[in-house]
Amino acid sequence: MPADGNMDAKPLFGRPWIFIRGVPSMDFLPPEGPLEVAFAGRSNVGKSSLINALVAKKGLARTSNTPGRTQELNYFVPDGYSGQAGDLPPMAIVDMPGYGYAQAPKAMVDNWTKLVFDYLRGRATLKRVYVLIDSRHGIKKNDEEVLDLLDKAAVSYQVVLTKTDKIKEAGVRRLIEETTEKIRKRPAAFPEVLATSSEKAGGIDDLRRAIGIAVGKPA
Repeated sequence: MPADGNMDAKPLFGRPWIFIRGVPSMDFLPPEGPLEVAFAGRSNVGKSSLINALVAKKGLARTSNTPGRTQELNYFVPDGYSGQAGDLPPMAIVDMPGYGYAQAPKAMVDNWTKLVFDYLRGRATLKRVYVLIDSRHGIKKNDEEVLDLLDKAAVSYQVVLTKTDKIKEAGVRRLIEETTEKIRKRPAAFPEVLATSSEKAGGIDDLRRAIGIAVGKPA
């Protein structure tokens, strides 16, 4: 049991979060235990900023002006758990390497791709992947390739639009409708598209609620 005997009663995002591990290959994955949600997206889609806004802790997930900086599966969990049997965190957030960065060496891209694909296929505790789409650009070809992979692997995913503060409100509504229609027939896609802004905290509570529902915990 947690030391105070009541930590599980706290909402998932009502406590501090910490970084626990960067995973460069499947050999370094933490033991399966807590349920996991993962965040995927093109390099420079605002993934780290969104995770920081989600857990209300600036600088937890490293942000960079250099696309492709995240080269590992980075694990974050709520603080206050020993990690031993009977005292595991209620869930973990996995920050996946960004994709679509053409300037990265091919060998590096191939390594990232293999790590991500192996993780998606082999992680029984993975409950949902949140695929981030830059609202200024919409779904691009390499986004579609990732959605195809998730459909093929039968991994549940939900599309999350980022940086919606950068476009007009009417444009956000239109993009939600267009994106919803694009994923409507995809077998593993969750039907609701979320719209977020890390800078303005828009849609963050909606994303927290969605994650809570996905893992069956109060957000």
